[in-house]
Amino acid sequence: MATVTELKAVLKDTLEKRGVLGHLKARIRAEVFNALDDEREPRPSLSHENLLINELIREYLEFNKYKYTASVLIAESGQPVVPLDRQFLIRELNAFEESKDNSIPLLAWFSRWSPECASVRVNIAPCKQASQLEAQQKIRR
Repeated sequence: MATVTELKAVLKDTLEKRGVLGHLKARIRAEVFNALDDEREPRPSLSHENLLINELIREYLEFNKYKYTASVLIAESGQPVVPLDRQFLIRELNAFEESKDNSIPLLAWFSRWSPECASVRVNIAPCKQASQLEAQQKIRR
């Protein structure tokens, strides 16, 4: 007959393997944050740039099913509850996808972006500007 300690160990192992334990821990952290969050303290205004950055992070979190982490980001940052449209983000960032494949989050495209703008999948207009600026600086030297 199994002891209580053995049953606890099997139960914990089963919950960990199913991913339930991680979700419960994340949910508890989110609820503790919400309980401690002082809503009387005004949030700083959200700049356009931070709104876009937060949205890239949210898309990444939701893509990877980090929904509790995303909920804390939204609560802490003052990000709108309704996510921005992916195509809107692409336009705002002066980026374009050669493929309309949503198989990875936009943030992953940026992580593949090399300083030389060698990314095949995303072309970023500011990249050209940065390259032009670097070229001008080299000429001046």
